Amino acid sequence: MFTLCSRSPALAVYVNQLISWDTTVCIHINRYSTNYAVAIVFKSISRLGDGWFWYAMMLAALVVYGQQAFLPIITTLLISLIGLAIYKVLKIKTVRPRPYQVHQVIVLGERPLDVFSFPSGHTLQAVLFSATLGSYFPQLLPIMMLFALLVALSRMVLGLHYPTDVLIGGAIGYSLSLWAPDMQKMVEHSLLLL
Repeated sequence: MFTLCSRSPALAVYVNQLISWDTTVCIHINRYSTNYAVAIVFKSISRLGDGWFWYAMMLAALVVYGQQAFLPIITTLLISLIGLAIYKVLKIKTVRPRPYQVHQVIVLGERPLDVFSFPSGHTLQAVLFSATLGSYFPQLLPIMMLFALLVALSRMVLGLHYPTDVLIGGAIGYSLSLWAPDMQKMVEHSLLLL
């Protein structure tokens, strides 16, 4: 990226503006973590976003829809695994430090699950689960969308991610969710072969 910017001064200006915006917004949102109640709420949301909330949504789908929920849940879990693989590769390739590691004014509100910042895996999975499960179970969609939004916000409030980490994580999650119909067909085909 830096080599590309050194060849194009105009691109370098835009990249610098993006980095400046990213940092400014991150610092502004993180200031809310100094309020104890806000910090506790977003820490709880972040911990639920580790997977517990999504397990509860899958269980709710099983309780409400019974056997009809199996195929959508399997499909969602398989897409989630693809999201996890993409997330891991991007983390290793981009090695972007977390905001609290770079900016002393950023308050760390929660222990990170890994070292690097880009992209936000919590947001990727939150959007992926909301969009995929929500397409199968529209009654759960409002709850999941609200929670996904809160997860994305929590990552910035807690000083763990920049806005671009969250935006790209969400974009990846949504893009992967669009594969649900194809993935479901593959799963159905595989089950027929058994």
